[in-house]
Amino acid sequence: MAQAAAQPPAVTRQEEEAAFMHEAALNSAWIGARLALGALTFVFGAFVFAFFYLRSLNSHGMWYPAGFHPPQQWSGAMIMALVVASALIQWVALQGLKAGHKAPWMAAASLALALGLAAVGVQIWQLMNEPFFPASSGFASVFTGGTPVLVAILFGAMVWLETLIVSVRKTRETSFIEQPPTYAEAFAVQRLQARLSAFTVVWNYLAIVAIIFWILFYLVH
Repeated sequence: MAQAAAQPPAVTRQEEEAAFMHEAALNSAWIGARLALGALTFVFGAFVFAFFYLRSLNSHGMWYPAGFHPPQQWSGAMIMALVVASALIQWVALQGLKAGHKAPWMAAASLALALGLAAVGVQIWQLMNEPFFPASSGFASVFTGGTPVLVAILFGAMVWLETLIVSVRKTRETSFIEQPPTYAEAFAVQRLQARLSAFTVVWNYLAIVAIIFWILFYLVH
């Protein structure tokens, strides 16, 4: 008699629910990142629109009146450079983490965190030492309205990065390149990877915003 073919083990209801929740968690990470990009585009787009609208309107010549002192250009360039460097370092290191290089990513992510927090610090210092009053001109109104929003969102992104650093520290290095021994651990690693990718997309987007704000507020008057 031919031996009956081995049947795969039956999947329990708990395993089905765990797989469903895992897929939902992966999808929510990417959907959340895309929704965040859309929301941030509306937020920053409002200030970009206000910049060009008030600049073109220039009511009573008050967009950039004579004798107006602009913000320090060196501080604007430093803020932009710190954010861009932070995003670039984290993105490059993430490629190594996908190959199982945990320690280099930890060091690079810590550096990216420090650079991002430094950008926040410089921006706060600049807002506290502006050479103009917030409502002294159209430019001043847009600047003092948009930059605090940017600095708050940059700080929130750095809090997000800190949580990711803690999560990666608790994860075994081999889990990024080998199948973990249990489904629960495998699901946890995949969700962490999705969160890392989602953060990278948002942080790179904020680096582009920092470049745009630098051009508008420090190069175009």
